[in-house]
Amino acid sequence: MKNQRMLKIPVALSWSGALCLGILASMPGHPPFNGWEWAVDVFIATLFSLFAWYYNGYNLPDFGPSPFFSTRLWKGLLVGVVVMMVLAALRQLLFPQYDFPSMSLLLELRGLLINLVVYIFLHLLHRGYTTQTAIAELERAKTQQLGAQLESLRQQVNPDFLFSNLQTLQSMVVVQDKNAVDFIVKLADFYRLSLEHRKKLLLPAVEEIEMLRAYMHLLKARLGKGISLEIQLSEAHRQSFIPVFTLQLLLENCIKHNLASPEHPLHVSIYSEADNIVVQNNLQLKPSSEYSGRPGLQHINERYLHILRQTIQLARDDHFFRVQLPVIYKNNYS
Repeated sequence: MKNQRMLKIPVALSWSGALCLGILASMPGHPPFNGWEWAVDVFIATLFSLFAWYYNGYNLPDFGPSPFFSTRLWKGLLVGVVVMMVLAALRQLLFPQYDFPSMSLLLELRGLLINLVVYIFLHLLHRGYTTQTAIAELERAKTQQLGAQLESLRQQVNPDFLFSNLQTLQSMVVVQDKNAVDFIVKLADFYRLSLEHRKKLLLPAVEEIEMLRAYMHLLKARLGKGISLEIQLSEAHRQSFIPVFTLQLLLENCIKHNLASPEHPLHVSIYSEADNIVVQNNLQLKPSSEYSGRPGLQHINERYLHILRQTIQLARDDHFFRVQLPVIYKNNYS
């Protein structure tokens, strides 16, 4: 069947179900009982049941729920009438003593009943399958979301990150830097925001940028003029949504794989471009560093794929590396 990859039903169940329907639909009525005639009726009803089974199964929608009263129902009933008419004509050849109009009408009613039973069964089976698939997909999305959040939090609280910031703070205290208190406040703000948003799937872009600026403040204290950040987002994009920690992960990737020093400053830009939020940095790769197969970008891509059914786009030339994030508006996912 067309949907065999999606809705697998054992062949034995199809044939045994068709036989049961054939027997039930051909139960003998008034005596006398004619065994040969009954066997032919069972064969015809079984054959028609198989047709109804495979025809309706083939026309199941590829995905998602479908209404009960749809075009495929009426089309299936109409095609079934034609098929049963052919089978009634063949039966008439075997038993010419019966009045054909009356017999064909009886068989047509029998065929309509079989067709409806099969259609209802497959419709309910398909609806149950799509519901279970949606639940499984939701659980998988939640699992991947938690995995992405775990990866984000791991990068935030890993020993290197903590050590670097504590070392910076120590240096500021030793030289009695007047900005030490401000650094402590920014460090606390960053962890407070991270903990507040760690269970969320999406954040308004303005809140994501607020968290990014707190993170950037920590980086500036450590790298000084070695890094700069410019944000130029349109008002519409500022009102959009971004998967939590996305911008911070991208900035982390920039620093991880590029030189960032006063001699080789790293410039990061976040700006609007059509229906995308673009994160761009000048390309000055560290030795043995390549932009490929990175877990951070893969996590971000999977989250956009599950939220928006779109992927992020990567672009690289001799001077810049860009990540295009599709804009997520509230009505895209609510």
